Amino acid sequence: MRRLSFLLLLGLLTGLLAPAYAGDSAPPMPQAGQAAPDFHLQDQNGKWHMPADHKGHWVVLYFYPKDFTPGCTTEVCTFRDDVAKLRQQGADVLGVSLDDVTSHAEFAAKYHVPFPLLSDADGATARAYGVLTSKLGFKYARRTTFLIDPQGKIAKVYPDVDPEKHSAQVLSDLATLKASS
Repeated sequence: MRRLSFLLLLGLLTGLLAPAYAGDSAPPMPQAGQAAPDFHLQDQNGKWHMPADHKGHWVVLYFYPKDFTPGCTTEVCTFRDDVAKLRQQGADVLGVSLDDVTSHAEFAAKYHVPFPLLSDADGATARAYGVLTSKLGFKYARRTTFLIDPQGKIAKVYPDVDPEKHSAQVLSDLATLKASS
């Protein structure tokens, strides 16, 4: 009986702690050199965005789990604080989570976010970028950033970023990539 209880507990914990989204088979995460997947998403102000809107610019497309959580707040604020430097480098910043437009509007207003926060409420874009995951039955986008070049190709992928240092890392890499192209 103890063994059966242990196996049931182990099975339950394995299922609860599994980080990968086990829903529809998601494509793998796109890698450097591949075309960035398309999207059509609404921002906190109701404006629709797609990659074609940013053609000719570098794009910092960062996925984050949830508005108003500590790590996501830190990340949005560091990008907010560095947005002028990123724009000077020719980059547009776009944040994406599964939160709805209303949540994004409240989050952007509270933290004075000067760039679009895109609502991927159905998770289709997160799935296309290979970052849709689930834990405890809650779907969200893994904290991952894609630096997309002006031709729409992925130049760099940042999985498992440190929200506090990430914006500075992207700035540094952007300068290096621009110098080598």
